[in-house]
Amino acid sequence: MARYRDAKCRLCRREGMKLFLKGARCFTDKCAIERRNYPPGQHGLNRGKLTAFGVQLREKQKAKRIYGVLEMQFRRYFHSAEREKGITGENLLRQLERRLDNVVHRLGFAASRRESRQMVAHGHLQVNGRKVSVPSYLVKVNDIVQLRSTSKMQARVDENMNAGRGAVPQWLELDANERRGIIRSFPLREDIQVQVTEQLIVELYSK
Repeated sequence: MARYRDAKCRLCRREGMKLFLKGARCFTDKCAIERRNYPPGQHGLNRGKLTAFGVQLREKQKAKRIYGVLEMQFRRYFHSAEREKGITGENLLRQLERRLDNVVHRLGFAASRRESRQMVAHGHLQVNGRKVSVPSYLVKVNDIVQLRSTSKMQARVDENMNAGRGAVPQWLELDANERRGIIRSFPLREDIQVQVTEQLIVELYSK
């Protein structure tokens, strides 16, 4: 399973915003954006103005890094979104939101998508009563996502849920006592609280 292995805080600095890739650390003064709010590298403080292509590329890179997917997988999501009815950019974000690792994060079970990806890959979650260990699994309406009763992550999940780092979106329903979430609908664009201009990604891939 391919994944990014280098320093996560460099990604936030490169995009110039918090991507919340390291969970609780992102809410403290130790966050890299709080300490060095400029791109990494030797010329980080002296980068020139971005071209139109550069703006589009940065938006695509930002979306990839927020959801923790690599280029080939992200491109497959885009081509799938193109084939669906509706607005391509919104279809793309909707598919990314439906990933199981993102749903686990949105429900508050994990402090970051990185942690939720690990939880899923290690078999701590089940969907409709069956163990699912594929982070990219796309949930459907009325699916039930639940922490397995035998999971050793129960204390950690309770800690994350009690931290209250964000409200559960309207398209999900959370039963905190049972550590269970239900997919009530697919997310609308206004439900997807990510700072991404998806039209720029569509323009980039449409060249």
